[in-house]
Amino acid sequence: MKKNLKLYTAILMTAALISCKDLVSIPEPTGSVTTKKVFTTDGQANSAMAGVYTKMINRTSDGAVGLLGYATGASTILAGLSANELITSSTSSAYYLLNTNSVLTENGTTAILWVTAYETVYGANAVIEGIEASVSEKLHENVRKRLTAEAKFVRAFSYFYLLNFFGDVPMALTIDFNKTVNMKRTPKAEVYAQMINDLKEAKSQLPDNYSATSGERILPTKWAATALLARIYLYTGDYANASAEASELISQSTLFKLPEDLNSVFLINSQEAIWQLKQADLTLNGKGTPEAQTLLANKATIPNSRPVFHLSEELKNDFEKEDQRKIAWTWNETAGGKEVYYPYKYKIGTYNNREGVMTEYYMVLRLAEQYLIRAEAQTLANQSLVSAIADLNVIRHRAGLDDLPSTLSKEEVILAIQQERKIELFAEWGNRFLDLKRTGRAHDVLSVLPIKMPWNGDGQLLYPIPRNEIIANQNLTQNPGY
Repeated sequence: MKKNLKLYTAILMTAALISCKDLVSIPEPTGSVTTKKVFTTDGQANSAMAGVYTKMINRTSDGAVGLLGYATGASTILAGLSANELITSSTSSAYYLLNTNSVLTENGTTAILWVTAYETVYGANAVIEGIEASVSEKLHENVRKRLTAEAKFVRAFSYFYLLNFFGDVPMALTIDFNKTVNMKRTPKAEVYAQMINDLKEAKSQLPDNYSATSGERILPTKWAATALLARIYLYTGDYANASAEASELISQSTLFKLPEDLNSVFLINSQEAIWQLKQADLTLNGKGTPEAQTLLANKATIPNSRPVFHLSEELKNDFEKEDQRKIAWTWNETAGGKEVYYPYKYKIGTYNNREGVMTEYYMVLRLAEQYLIRAEAQTLANQSLVSAIADLNVIRHRAGLDDLPSTLSKEEVILAIQQERKIELFAEWGNRFLDLKRTGRAHDVLSVLPIKMPWNGDGQLLYPIPRNEIIANQNLTQNPGY
């Protein structure tokens, strides 16, 4: 098994440098399946799963940058614009429609989330079905179980974003075109139930350490499944299980710690990382993650350039005075006579490290969120407020802030959790937007923002189903308001 895992690691690292089409063809979700998937050997099966990962993080083989996928920064930035987190400097772009709560059905920007997440679902389903159908003795049982678990984890991960951006969505669990072409939208509760089942199975089959990847945290482990389970239980109101899953993960102190240095959190193999995606090492666009390539300015060739996206005034002002996260995770300059702040969790962008070694991978799941999940779950389940406050103080201590008093009321703890999630998880995978929606605060918080007035309705808290998808599938209904 160890030998096979090492082979898989080598394949995955190679996959990050080449086009996914060289590994396994994954067509658009509405296309018919014409390519025969072959899962005869361990190497072929490993290559197929590696292709799913590389397609998630590397949208093109030529190094093109931009918000090209839900796992390359689009989730962070589009949701950040819809919330009160990010502002675009371009008032004529599709991004401005998100800022102003004026998205149209034909907006292709949000369609990126749908198309690329379903590509990942398709790829995961192809691996699951290909392994299940294979009768080859050269595809060994340990590899079958591990790759199936990885695919089910990735499928659940993708559906999490589909549900939270679009509401009820078709739950495709097969690559059989005849079964998926006319699927109706599946109720959210059913999709969540399937995701929980997938993650429980994945948790039981995935390794509990990173030895197979020489310490690199670039493949899902038991703990990635645990972390996502904790999040989903929180979102679905199962607070006891959310607290239990988060506690199990936090207890793994030999694997996971909160680095004291905030500048080391997003580095390769950070002790805080539960799962990272490894981007391609492309000289053309530097060594940075796709998200950083979008968020950081190209000052190497255009000295006076500024990023297209900056922090909102609301977020900028919500940092406490001594909060070290504002120092470490943002940068600022004077523009138009006022101080503007930009996200700076990732330091390496498109042109500021073209020749050096890669120092950052794309952070997907990290430990700090688990402390916040446990604090919220314990509070809402009427468990120990003292323990919840202690979890918040772990996060605050690293940020250089004073501890919260243990005498806070439940209502005060809930407000403190909202504050810490807003600051700790800003500009990460759309957490702020999703938090506002799941807690029922989105309307009250967002509708009064000057940039979003007049408020065009709560319907835009869900994104429109892509028009092409509805044309192709007459059973697929549009979200209200579009």
